[in-house]
Amino acid sequence: MILKKPLLLIALLSLFVPQLFAQDGFIRGTVYEASTAEPLPGVTVFLEGTIIGAMTDFDGKFSITAPAGKYNLRVSFISFETINIQDVVVESGKALLFENLRMEEANVLLQEVVVKAEVIRNSESAILSIKKKSAGMIDGISSSNFRKIGDSDAASSMKRVPGVSVEGGKYVYVRGLGDRYTKTTLNGMDIPGLDPDRNTLQMDIFPTNVIDNIIIAKTFSAENPADFTGGAIDIATKDFPEVRKASVSLSLGYNPAMHFNPDYLTYEGGKYDFLGFDDGTRKIPATENIPFFSSVIAKPESEQGLRYREILGAFNPTLSAMRQNSLMDYSLGLSYGDQHNGKKVSWGYNFAISYKNTTEYYEDTEFGRYGLSGDASVVEMEEREYTFGDYGSNNALLGGLVGLALKTEKSKYRINLLHLQNGESKAGVFDYRNADQGAIFYGFQHNLEYSERAMTNLLLNGKHFYSGSKWEIEWKISPTRSTMDDPDVRFTRYEDREGSLSIGTESGFPERIWRELSELNVGANIQASKEFEMKTGKLKLNFGSAYVYKEREYSIRTFALNIRNVPLTGDPNELMLPENLWPLGGSISKGTTYEADFVPVNPNSFDANTQNTAGFVSVELTPFNRFRTVIGLRAENYTQRYTGQDQLGTYVLNNEVVLESLDFFPSVNVIYNLKENQNLRFSYGKTIARPSFKELSYAEISDPITSRTFIGGLFRDANDIAGIVYWDGNLQSSDIHNLDLRWEIFQQKGQTISISAFYKSFIRPIEMVQFVTQAAAFQPRNVGDGRVIGTELELRKTLGFLGTKFDNFAFSANLTFTNSHIRLSETEYVSRVDNAREGERVLDYRQMAGQAPYIINAGFTYEGGEKGFMKGLEAGFYYNVQGTTLLYVGIVDRPNVYTLPFHSLNFNANKSFGKDNKMSLGVKVDNILNDSKSAVFRSYNAQDQFFGRLLPGRTFSLRFSYSIF
Repeated sequence: MILKKPLLLIALLSLFVPQLFAQDGFIRGTVYEASTAEPLPGVTVFLEGTIIGAMTDFDGKFSITAPAGKYNLRVSFISFETINIQDVVVESGKALLFENLRMEEANVLLQEVVVKAEVIRNSESAILSIKKKSAGMIDGISSSNFRKIGDSDAASSMKRVPGVSVEGGKYVYVRGLGDRYTKTTLNGMDIPGLDPDRNTLQMDIFPTNVIDNIIIAKTFSAENPADFTGGAIDIATKDFPEVRKASVSLSLGYNPAMHFNPDYLTYEGGKYDFLGFDDGTRKIPATENIPFFSSVIAKPESEQGLRYREILGAFNPTLSAMRQNSLMDYSLGLSYGDQHNGKKVSWGYNFAISYKNTTEYYEDTEFGRYGLSGDASVVEMEEREYTFGDYGSNNALLGGLVGLALKTEKSKYRINLLHLQNGESKAGVFDYRNADQGAIFYGFQHNLEYSERAMTNLLLNGKHFYSGSKWEIEWKISPTRSTMDDPDVRFTRYEDREGSLSIGTESGFPERIWRELSELNVGANIQASKEFEMKTGKLKLNFGSAYVYKEREYSIRTFALNIRNVPLTGDPNELMLPENLWPLGGSISKGTTYEADFVPVNPNSFDANTQNTAGFVSVELTPFNRFRTVIGLRAENYTQRYTGQDQLGTYVLNNEVVLESLDFFPSVNVIYNLKENQNLRFSYGKTIARPSFKELSYAEISDPITSRTFIGGLFRDANDIAGIVYWDGNLQSSDIHNLDLRWEIFQQKGQTISISAFYKSFIRPIEMVQFVTQAAAFQPRNVGDGRVIGTELELRKTLGFLGTKFDNFAFSANLTFTNSHIRLSETEYVSRVDNAREGERVLDYRQMAGQAPYIINAGFTYEGGEKGFMKGLEAGFYYNVQGTTLLYVGIVDRPNVYTLPFHSLNFNANKSFGKDNKMSLGVKVDNILNDSKSAVFRSYNAQDQFFGRLLPGRTFSLRFSYSIF
């Protein structure tokens, strides 16, 4: 119930949002300098023929309150051409918005530009302005595009950004690099990930109705954290609405293969599962004073024996998945925001709440494990383990945001509270085949899982502008609390020998697993900047410091069930029936029992913390017209500590330092304006990739469905018999040197063309390598040095050049192509040579793990005209694919694992209608090509074998939204 409190607080705060309905109307906007795209403070904006007016603040923003009527708006500033906007209509209680007013410098004579009034609603122009003026190479997407492409969460929208791919619908990769090399921040501040199996944040937890824009920095600058290589993704939440907005939305999704399917698999959970958290149904029966079976076997009626039986009876008895009819996907959203202006103070607020519930059902799912034959003349891989079956998943996501912003003449303050609550329930039934022991045995298994994730983030932000001295100071403080609990993961496998059922050592004992993660992240930074006028041009000095503290507590508590002489029918629920619990029929040798492997010492529990103190300085120089360079240096003092031990207790660490370094990260960004709308950019930066908490640990984390195990990087992988050390347990950070070159051109109507080339040199990169001395296990390790060479092409073009009939059509495409190689370490090279097939040549280099060779994003869109039925219609086809990518590195007789291309073709259409187009109806079709998601084992001259395969099917969605005002 504790997890409900942040959402309750958000709901209570929303009750106090003032509902002010003034009789006057408002004119608001932002004024930019056209040549630099920088906001212009001090600009005079007034209504001709009146004494009503205002001056832009340090953000270039203005707000005017005026009686209803028609006016001419005049925008003037010394040394700039005056803008006169005619026929501006002010309506009572409404705000008219001019988001993108650009003032041109007057060359000789002061001139006046006269334009008709136009309300600019598409903030994509703002993204292009940021992209054009940025010192580094960036890409991004704005909130206006979310509606156009029909995405409900941040992960889906990221597919439209150049060089971006999304794995599993959640994890964002930039330039084909894996999630290790991607940094995610919220409003410019560090936030912890919710999934201990990943280094990046799960982007699907952010509903689009709380997002203002998402910006991806592809080159490093001293102001940014240094722990990224592919891209640094910043999610900016809404803070200061320009106009009063309130909207509600509803969407429904239908997948013929998944929804209203009577074969859907689930199990009886808690009554609050639909809200994203467990109600206690899955609570652990005991955490301390747990007696062992060996200590009570002869005395079941003793005090200790009775305690043992009490714990045994407290387990939730459900172990079997059940089939029932599945429901379709649905979501709800509500948002409200407004701004109010006083003589000296303006303030705005935002409130948003969203709920999404999705159901997935996968039939004929495959998970396999294959190896090389000991006979080098045999090229085909041997099957060692194979799982085939169905599973269902229900995912509930509840999110809320409340924000308040306050602006004075020279300062701006913001406070944001965000809470996200997510719960996912899974149930599966699989056939199982194993050949590890020589003789093949068959079986079947039931899996029941639940994962509960929550994140609460608070942001305090202040920005101060001193116009006389041209100083700007900004500070941020952002604590985040995240949790992830997997309560009562249940795994039961039967061995089936021609109809004779058994449960034992060969099939694996049934398990009940409780996994708990709690992480605290506190970030703070402050930076100051000042502009200087020089004879040769402008100079801008920027410096500051940052501090991030992270602390994680993680534990896995496992109960292994031993089935002693229990009559078996194949229904897992029978194992926990009261009459089958020990002592069955009074016999101490019969009945279901448990053993707790976390007592008295839990080897799968650790505490870890990191401290990262940083300082940075950069100088932006404009020595002459059209040329700008930014030179910076960042220093980070990083310390990571660990408390935990290995499985045998051989290595025990107590808050000991496992990683410590003081690093310096130089950066150079050069921008040359070939023309007013063209840039040529060059960038160099050194960055770093550090191991995560989980990677730098002794943890062993098993996936019950696939039977695969993650092994922490502190473990040694050594063959005691052969005396070979495949991995010494010394996991280190990776250093990366980055070079980038880009030519870009910006045209009218949001059209743009850019061509980029990049080079990255990796020292000690970390990759996931298969563990030699344990089957179906994977471990993060430093491998040989490597490099990546790539190119990017982005094109956004309207098709009006084909004729006036095509004015409303547009085409967009972004293509990324890379070539990567890693030098094989000595142990990897020797193991590959020793296990090579006849005729196979082992090279010194291979493809880099996690690096896609190509990414293609493309879209063909239509925007309706101003009249008739087509008015307010937006429609488009969107395509996304990434090339075959090395996922897990093979070693000894373990082949490499690769993900295969998934061809994602989606259609989306939105139609606005009603008075002032306040209503919108959208239709979306996902995976039109009905492609499958697959990963395979691949070996020399052998047929590919499935590592995993899912059939997602097609999904049809219908979305309705209504803007109340």
